[in-house]
Amino acid sequence: MSTTPQAALTQRLRAALAACGLPPERGDVVAAADTRFGDYQANAAMVLAKEAKRNPRELAAQIAEQFDGGDLCAKPEIAGPGFLNFRLEPGWVSRRVGILSADARCGVPEAEERLKIIVDFSSPNIAKPMHVGHIRSTILGDALSRIARFLGHEVVTDNHLGDWGTQFGKVLYGWKHLLDRAALERDPVAEMTRLYREVNAIEQTDPAVHKAAREELVKLQQGDPENRAIWQQLVDLSWAEFEEIYGQLGIRFDERLGESFYDPALAALVEKLLADGVAEISEGAVCVFFRDVPALADKPCLVRKSDGGFLYATTDLATIEYREERWEPDAIWYVTGAPQQLHFQQVFSAARRMGYGTKLEHIAFGSILGEDHKLMKTRSGDNVPLRALLDEAVTRARAMIEEKNPEMPEEEKKHIARVVGLGAVKYAELSQHRMTDYVFSWSKMLSLQGNTAPYLQNAYVRVRSIFRKLGTELGAAENISLTEPAELALAKKLLQFGEVVPTVLHEFRPNLLANYLFETANAFHAFYEACPVLKAEGPARHSRLVLCDTTARVLRQGLELLGVEVPERM
Repeated sequence: MSTTPQAALTQRLRAALAACGLPPERGDVVAAADTRFGDYQANAAMVLAKEAKRNPRELAAQIAEQFDGGDLCAKPEIAGPGFLNFRLEPGWVSRRVGILSADARCGVPEAEERLKIIVDFSSPNIAKPMHVGHIRSTILGDALSRIARFLGHEVVTDNHLGDWGTQFGKVLYGWKHLLDRAALERDPVAEMTRLYREVNAIEQTDPAVHKAAREELVKLQQGDPENRAIWQQLVDLSWAEFEEIYGQLGIRFDERLGESFYDPALAALVEKLLADGVAEISEGAVCVFFRDVPALADKPCLVRKSDGGFLYATTDLATIEYREERWEPDAIWYVTGAPQQLHFQQVFSAARRMGYGTKLEHIAFGSILGEDHKLMKTRSGDNVPLRALLDEAVTRARAMIEEKNPEMPEEEKKHIARVVGLGAVKYAELSQHRMTDYVFSWSKMLSLQGNTAPYLQNAYVRVRSIFRKLGTELGAAENISLTEPAELALAKKLLQFGEVVPTVLHEFRPNLLANYLFETANAFHAFYEACPVLKAEGPARHSRLVLCDTTARVLRQGLELLGVEVPERM
């Protein structure tokens, strides 16, 4: 598909500005906030008039006079202090829908500039279960990766595992002295977590155990074969559980290089920072100072403690160094919580001091709250295990299916319960602005009403049911004629898909796509109520079937970009 309505209007508005002797690059067109006044609008006349100290309505009239809408739209209407409003011609919309219906990309253009992007997300800790706190990074990172790939970027997904650090001394001690082999076989991660907690509790009152756990850690760090072998088992058993969860969510990673991978490089990195004058010694510690950066002037980045220990910042700088050498990326995106904003400001500033020009982005997000509006926890105060939460989502979706469609075959019930349950959890996350703290509500996210995955999935199923009744697939989408207001409203909304998808990456906001899909489903339901499809005849029937098929394809593609599957029945 060659162009979107927004792109076509922008091109023509820029030609009109040039004809008026005005800078054409100022001619941006956006979708109208209120379609009663037009389909698209531009404020170029107001902005340019202010700069030139001219009357904005007079300048708008001059631009409108030079505007050649051709078969795209009529002359723009001037509203308020100088807005230019554009209404698309029904004939142009009809033809574009015919083209859109045959486009495998549903009208989404590929990015003009192809980038190589590393997306760092999820990052659970070895020997601990994934929990509700991992939802946002995991689901948001996957959606952004999918959308970036669809737009033509080269994406490397990297799961930076927490597989090194002080906690392993405690787990190693517990493994050697307290391990329950039967429990390990039943639930490996739960047993590893128990070992950590028991040793942590014991060493509070037993200095000998604290010392022994510390010695186990030192042996691990020095490459002791026994401790390395146990540690590798911890990693393998943990990853097996993580991989099961990722498989359930349909998420894959190109890399899973944990903190341990970069540990051998840390000492040399710090020496290089000192030698290059990037870092300096302060009170025995090694720091990178940012005296010329007001926000960080009193917040240096510590890369080696006075006792010789390294920090997360050291590992993150070594990770950037490795990624630069291996992939030469254009951008690295870190999808982690808002509390880490200062950490990444320091790390990114230090990386720039090291000479790296790669665009580094911290894609921050808020918290998930329980229905009491506090951080979501179990009754005992622990984080809610992610596997248990996903299983609960599928169980609740299954109960809905049993109630509404009890005669459905068992295998189909299982499939739909998984698709609806997991889709509900993903969409509840992605339909929020990422910085919003949102309440995790089962009743809301599984509702068939409102801005939820089941509502959108049901809209898709409703469309597909039309073709099941029809009994044949749709033929060539030729001679489309849309005249009814509900037809045109849906068609215009479908044509906006190619405008919305690229904007998601501007501020890393999948909620823009989610909200668009919700509006599209609403437009379809309004069309479906106002315009009979199978009972229509001749050109109207054919045109409406094309609209229906294109709606299903856009909903399916849009949800797929968010990582949400669609069932054929519900």
